Amino acid sequence: MPKYRVLIADSVSARAAEALAASPSIEVDDRAGISVEELTADIGNYHGLVVRSRTKVTADLLQHADNLQIVGRAGVGVDNVDLVAASRKGIVVENTPGGNAVTTAEHALSLLLSLTRHIAQATASMRAGKWEKKKFSGSELLDKTLGVVGMGNIGRIVADRARGLRMKVVAYDPFMGHEAAARLGVELVDFDTLCERADFITAHTPLTDETRGILGASAMEKMKDGVLIVNAARGGIVDEQALVNALETGKVGGAALDVFETEPPPADHPLLAHPKVICTPHLGASTGEAQEKVAVQVAEQFVAFFERGEIRNAVNASSMSAEEAEKGGPWLSLSTRLGSLLGQISRAEECAETGFIDDLKVEVFGDIGGLDAKACTSAALTGVLSDFLDVPVNSVNAKILAEERGMSVSEVARSKDADLVAGIAVTAQCGKTQRYVKGTLYHVGDRVEPRVVQIDDYLIEAAPTGSIVLVRNQDTPGVIGAVGTLIGDAGVNVSGLSVGSDPQSKTAIALWNVDGAPPEDLVEKATALDAVTSVAVVEL
Repeated sequence: MPKYRVLIADSVSARAAEALAASPSIEVDDRAGISVEELTADIGNYHGLVVRSRTKVTADLLQHADNLQIVGRAGVGVDNVDLVAASRKGIVVENTPGGNAVTTAEHALSLLLSLTRHIAQATASMRAGKWEKKKFSGSELLDKTLGVVGMGNIGRIVADRARGLRMKVVAYDPFMGHEAAARLGVELVDFDTLCERADFITAHTPLTDETRGILGASAMEKMKDGVLIVNAARGGIVDEQALVNALETGKVGGAALDVFETEPPPADHPLLAHPKVICTPHLGASTGEAQEKVAVQVAEQFVAFFERGEIRNAVNASSMSAEEAEKGGPWLSLSTRLGSLLGQISRAEECAETGFIDDLKVEVFGDIGGLDAKACTSAALTGVLSDFLDVPVNSVNAKILAEERGMSVSEVARSKDADLVAGIAVTAQCGKTQRYVKGTLYHVGDRVEPRVVQIDDYLIEAAPTGSIVLVRNQDTPGVIGAVGTLIGDAGVNVSGLSVGSDPQSKTAIALWNVDGAPPEDLVEKATALDAVTSVAVVEL
């Protein structure tokens, strides 16, 4: 008798049901298109749930999922799954990265080819009974420069195929090393250089606070006149209003869009009717081959989970037992926060003038809840990488993703530290520049509180949570008061302040914990203060 019941709630290839049914441990119900009401009523009967993007796995739904152990997304994005609610109930959420990477990359290149040869516009012209041969003269790809923003799975495939078309490829990816790029035949550059040199630009990054609008007015001003832009990644990476303006002035010669800020876009959207734009309705992953691959992959992951207890491509799961999680979980959380803090500092302060982290070292001191250095390293890497990749990062794939980008990773375990009974330190080497953070846990009654106790050469005591304004300055009187006045004038509440100084360099650092993200002009105003050398906003 099967032990586990799996529900397929969305339309996927029939191969998924076949692969699941082949397991003697699994009974599968294919109810693609099931309504929210039916799903809510019946979800308590199932141990596994397979979805695509239609079904919304909300906190309300999960309240009824008393037996659910795993949710599988046949695709990459898990925006339709409430990860916090799933994690709270102990439900593993998995996706299928890579299954549609080739299809999406091919679609991006198809859009580029169509754009350079005006295929969509020429087709419309002929259907209108015209023969406008001179009007639709295009341009070759040979020896042109393609700028790839984001070198994840899809970006690497695009770069490889572009080189096959004899194009020159420059790429921007904060977490790919120069050696890894060289192996791919790609020149790694900073973002501004990519904008200045590329004849065509294609985006392949996830949508985060830092990539939202990255191809906007400021970037377009730096681009070549007549540049062509392709976005088959996520809506919002291209600032649509800025694109409209640049198309009207001729700064941008044309654009091909598969994704939009709002989907579907309104019928009167100016880009839909623009003569220099071609559009498709989010077709990047829409091929029979890709849909079959992700369907088979998610089914195989379910079989591995139920038959052998394996967890593959999890976006929220830890392999720890409940007892290990209780003891080691706070240390893993601290490791992730330290990694995220270090990564954001390195990027904001243009580490080694490139933002590329070449080497990452994680050190653990003393007893950290029975964990080994490897577990903390994976957690720290997750914090460093998670905001910048086009696939979810977790403890299973973090080290692999780092190695793909040429980042050297090491871990060291020591029985004690000169300053701490137990703690974690993370060091990033960016060319000749080094960044260092160290933290520990405080036990306050029944609470466990994380603390950052050192950044570079500065001893501090700050909570690595929420929004932080990090200020570096010359150690002179009045800086703290001036910054505090700016924060107060901006209507931002300060919940904590930690200051550290270095007598040798006569410099200081201040971490302002604030309630909510501060306004953008606060950074500009604070940077302009006398004695202030840099200001960065960190979100943890």
